[in-house]
Amino acid sequence: MRGMRARGGARDFAAAAADTASVGLSLFPLGISFGVLVVHAGLTWWWATVFTAVIYAGSLEFLLLGLVASVTPLGQIAVTALLVNLRHVFYALSFPLSRVRPLGRVYATFALTDEAYAMTAGEHARSWSGARILWMQALCQGYWVGGATLGALAGSLIPITLHGLDFALTALFVVLTIDAWRTQRDLPAPLLAAASFALAALLTPGQVLPAAMALFTVSLLIRYALRHRAGSPAPDEHRHPVPAVPAVPAVAAAGGEG
Repeated sequence: MRGMRARGGARDFAAAAADTASVGLSLFPLGISFGVLVVHAGLTWWWATVFTAVIYAGSLEFLLLGLVASVTPLGQIAVTALLVNLRHVFYALSFPLSRVRPLGRVYATFALTDEAYAMTAGEHARSWSGARILWMQALCQGYWVGGATLGALAGSLIPITLHGLDFALTALFVVLTIDAWRTQRDLPAPLLAAASFALAALLTPGQVLPAAMALFTVSLLIRYALRHRAGSPAPDEHRHPVPAVPAVPAVAAAGGEG
């Protein structure tokens, strides 16, 4: 029995490693840039490891670095964190947390990032086991923590400045959105995401991402209601009330969030 479980665990790990290989190509160099910024902000190198291991919030970590360096009040930091990470409320609506064992759900909730959500939102991920999901999330965080630690160590030894690596996160979301669309071929969903972002940028330029997520959610609900009233809902919509959920990362891609 233990041997079978060990083989099953090894298969889940190998599958998760293959799933996250392309994501790691973006997360690792982006982590390096964050580690360099930590050192250049005047912090000791190991703070990069602490930030990425304990906070693990992508773009919020870049913002938090500047807030900490400028000694921003805690209340303002809390409000900023709420606004930046508000999108995770929408992710939780369809993330397959029920497949994960109770002991692992705490970490699965903590490690629910844009990348993890995008990879589990497609049709191909509906057969993934809870262990495979956890390994996928752990590997994604490993790429991020490892890259940040390496970047901080290099930055403390060599006075280097990196430019342009922050765009790797936006490029990653573009690729994830294209892959999700290839899986479901639901053209209206990414168009609604793009329109939501454009409208949010026009109406609320200071809070684009929360406004875009709200507009996108409302538009998806309206679309579902209209299709349901017409009596021709797609088969998958009986199980997932919000259509084409994988298109959600398109809003994050447009906003450049991590």
